[in-house]
Parts: sequence; C-alpha cells; structure tokens
Amino acid sequence: MSAAHFAAGVEGVGIGWLGVSIAFGLTIVTMAYAIGHVSGCHLNPAVSFGLMLAGRFEKKQLLPYIGAQVGGAILGVAAIALIASGSEAGFNGTGIANGFGTVGEGATEITFYSLGAVFIAEVIFTALFLLVILGSTSERAPAGFAPIAIGTMLTLIHLCMIPISNCSVNPARSIGTALFAGGEGISQVWVFIVAPLLGAAVGATIHKFVGDKN
Repeated sequence: MSAAHFAAGVEGVGIGWLGVSIAFGLTIVTMAYAIGHVSGCHLNPAVSFGLMLAGRFEKKQLLPYIGAQVGGAILGVAAIALIASGSEAGFNGTGIANGFGTVGEGATEITFYSLGAVFIAEVIFTALFLLVILGSTSERAPAGFAPIAIGTMLTLIHLCMIPISNCSVNPARSIGTALFAGGEGISQVWVFIVAPLLGAAVGATIHKFVGDKN
C-alpha cells in the first residue's frame, strides 16, 4: 500500500503515469505472494466486500478487515507525509497536499471528468477487478498465477483510470489520502467509498451468474 501511494505522490518527478500504474500492480503481486497465505492479501474494503458477497469470505471478518485496511492506508499516507516533510517543496514542487495522489472530480491535470463520470468509471472498473480476482482464485483456475493476473489487472485499471480520477477502486486508499489532503478530497471521498463497493457487488453478482460455484 505505501509503495503504491509513494508512486502516486511522485508522479510529477519522473515516475510518470505508466510508472504509477505499474507500481500499484507490482504492489499487489508482491504482497499477494508475501501475505496471501496469511490473510488473503485483500488490502481493499471493496475486495473484501465482494468476496463476502460471493461466498468466499466470512461476514464476521469483514469489519475487522476493513478496519485494518483503512488503518493501514492512513499509516501509509502518514509515512509519506513524514518523508515529504523532508523537502520544502513537498512532492513535485506543488506542496505535500497535492502529492498524495488524491482522487476526485478534476483530480488529475491530464483531463477533466465530472463526478458522475468518475462514479460510473469506478463502479465499472471495480466490478471488472472483482471478476478477475474471483476468476483467478477459483479452484478451476491455474494454481499459483492469481497474484500475477490480479496485479496485471490493477495496472490496466490505473492506466485507464488515472486520466479520469487518479484512480481509486479502493475505499481505504481514498480515505487515507483524503484525510491528509483535505479540501475537495474530503468532500468527494464518499464517491470512492460508495462506487467501489457498488462495483464489487456488481462483480460478485456477475461471477455468481456465470456459474462458478467455488
């Protein structure tokens, strides 16, 4: 989580749009192999919620997982803030608050999309993310390749979504950055809680409909 957040924060100093996307994807790949056998390596409330709806995750574990995910995101951004405080310019010369990769309407300088368009995109791409997660972790899928498929999908999602909203598909990631960035980050964070959760529900429903009983 923190590595990906750091990548988002330093986009303006060389890592670029592609680099940010790859960083998020590699974070999931590496962490899935590292802690997947311990916790499933969700790192994302929407994923936990979708897995629960699909019958892959116990309801009683949902709130503790969400608490850990949000808490981890906040600590990750706090670490970035501490690092950024070591430079008078913060990140990319525009100040620390603009360097957290916050999401929202017009959050990216590449282009501009309305909050409604952002909401729809977050729902669609979170649903697709859940479909890849559920499909690649099925007993019928090739064993051992799920982290690669999931990480690759997250990279693709960021490549598509960064120009729209800076990309979330993860309520924890959005809450953590919004708390530190403040302003519109706080006022719009509801979109990046509701839309990914809705998208996760859509993805889980589609997965059940196509007949995977695992």
